[in-house]
Amino acid sequence: MPENIGGAARAMWNFGLERMRLVAPREGWPNPKAVAMASGAGRLLDHARHFETTAEAVADLTHLYATTARPRGMTKRVISPEEAAAEMRERIAAGERVGVLFGRERTGLETADIVRANTIVTVPVNPDFPSLNLAQCVLLLGYEWRKQGGEPTRAVAPDTPAASHEKVEGMLSHLVEELDSVHFFFPEAKREAMLANLRSLFHRAPLTDQDVRTLRGVIRALASKPRRPRPGAAQEAPPEPETEA
Repeated sequence: MPENIGGAARAMWNFGLERMRLVAPREGWPNPKAVAMASGAGRLLDHARHFETTAEAVADLTHLYATTARPRGMTKRVISPEEAAAEMRERIAAGERVGVLFGRERTGLETADIVRANTIVTVPVNPDFPSLNLAQCVLLLGYEWRKQGGEPTRAVAPDTPAASHEKVEGMLSHLVEELDSVHFFFPEAKREAMLANLRSLFHRAPLTDQDVRTLRGVIRALASKPRRPRPGAAQEAPPEPETEA
């Protein structure tokens, strides 16, 4: 909702956070309702970037935090907002590009979004009433960020920088293409769940650019081997050996 976007912008500006990315706002963008709710934080909305998909919005990031309850069926590291803020400062100081993903207030984040995250951030709220307003959640993360000093001190980037989500997704597309060629996703009914587990696995690992290049090399090497037939497909019998009279 535009009101929630405006409230989130106001919460961000309270603690000096300026870079907002929006994924498919429900009522289009720009929206005057969001500007009205943002009050004095309208300048933040003026520079907000708009994307159609989560994948596009996080493509250049090297580490993505998702604010949600512990996801079922996934193995993800779960930390508190305080731990996340401290860790984000360290990552940014090391030259990484970090983002925090917030879901829609009514339904939260979808599984397809959560699997792209490297780390889950969960607030220790009342288990009998765990739902948080979107702006409240943004406010909590912003407060923890500001409490630890705001902008981090810049440091020299490492020789092996962290891989962006775009590069990891490119490697995953390469892997899935080769897995499809050997009919790995069988039966078809389990394909989406298997893809989600693969994506979650690689986004959970702190991959560097070199890691991604190495994995692509491994995929290419394995892909050069002979293909095996699709499960259940009829196989031709080997030809009879020729005999001399």
